[in-house]
Amino acid sequence: QVQLVESGGGLVQAGGSLRLSCAASGRTFSSYAMGWFRQGPGKEREFVAAISAPGGSWTFYAESVEGRFTISRDNAKNSVYLRMNSMKPENTAVYYCAGGTKNSYPEGPYDYWGQGTKVTVSS
Repeated sequence: QVQLVESGGGLVQAGGSLRLSCAASGRTFSSYAMGWFRQGPGKEREFVAAISAPGGSWTFYAESVEGRFTISRDNAKNSVYLRMNSMKPENTAVYYCAGGTKNSYPEGPYDYWGQGTKVTVSS
């Protein structure tokens, strides 16, 4: 069983940056593909970014965030990150961290989910 805890959400102005973190429990973090998803107000949950296991050699992004968001992982810290630059009001959402097997990469399905962290982008 893996537990995921996101942090780093908050309020940011349009054009600003934010970095989300996701801390994972367990000693096999490096074996998990990791992803970030989001659910905006009144919208369905959507894929944002993913990073492969074990070393993160491969990354994949939703077209809407390509070039602005960067996913990374630090296996020594059992953590995955999402750096978000040039943020837009439409990026307002609850962001979820997800973990799964190597086959989960990139868009799932994932087996483990965090509780989410809220991001609000003001115009």
